[in-house]
Amino acid sequence: MEMNILFFRNNVHHRRSIAACLVQGVYVLERDRQVNRQGPEALAPPWWEFFHFDLIRQLQDDVDYSIFGAIFEFKPPPSTANNQLTHGTPRYVIAFRGTITKGEAFSQDFKLDLHFIKNGLHETSRFEIGMQAVRNIVAAVGPSNIWLAGHSLGSAIAMLAGKNMAKTGILLEAFLFNPPYFSAPIERIKDKKVKHGIRIAGSLLTAGLAMAMKGHHQRSPLENQFFALSPWVPCLFVHPADHICSEYIGYFEHRQRMEDMGAGGIERLSTQNSLSGLFMNAIGRESEPLHILPSANLTVNLCRYPDFKRAHGLHQWWSSNLHLQSKLYQYK
Repeated sequence: MEMNILFFRNNVHHRRSIAACLVQGVYVLERDRQVNRQGPEALAPPWWEFFHFDLIRQLQDDVDYSIFGAIFEFKPPPSTANNQLTHGTPRYVIAFRGTITKGEAFSQDFKLDLHFIKNGLHETSRFEIGMQAVRNIVAAVGPSNIWLAGHSLGSAIAMLAGKNMAKTGILLEAFLFNPPYFSAPIERIKDKKVKHGIRIAGSLLTAGLAMAMKGHHQRSPLENQFFALSPWVPCLFVHPADHICSEYIGYFEHRQRMEDMGAGGIERLSTQNSLSGLFMNAIGRESEPLHILPSANLTVNLCRYPDFKRAHGLHQWWSSNLHLQSKLYQYK
């Protein structure tokens, strides 16, 4: 039992596993609500109680009243000495679930997925409820004691909340599992030369359009926001067979490759924009694509899975038998 008390001691596997388990706790909370499992029949509490967390608040959608998030407070046992806890120990974890494909929550979850695709997640009341919860906890205890965590749609909510806080200089530790990246599935192309050529062409097109629309050498507001985000380094966890999140692999690898080729200036301009965002700007709606990140600690699960469901599943991230590859991408 000592492991789960001291799991924060710079052990990346423990930290990743616990963050994933807390997100799973939110999924089970909503399932408990749907089938009216209460008290000793509820299945959700073990997902956080085993690691000495208390559930202090459920976050509910104001449309269908489904539970989409939760705030957990770390409560180490009285026998734990103070010097056993490190500066990396969170006092609170704010976790968000993804889309539930069965039951009464699916309809509202699907609407949120569409809002994400249209780059309108920030306009939803569900996101605002989550964002306000993050602001309140940060104001109460300070940013060094807080983790954000989410899976799929929930990781998009956590990412947007983290980006909003980072723009104000508050950097929250974030664990984002299978975060959605809305783009053509270039990463699924097997031929590396073809894939690389498509990415280069896309970078040239995006950078050219950005330069044409800007028309001068001063940074746009979106560029300033991109640079302001660069110190924030969320932890992203993706699987190559998951087309919802796998483009993050190519996004960061291509940026590094362009730097190595001496074309870093083009890629730095391209990586701050997207074609859809440029189109929205052209029609007078300034748009910052949610999936674009300057920096990240990217972890790729290289285990082969037989289907998409397994590759996109949250359960893979608390397994101890993984073949992981991690790399830090720090935007400069």
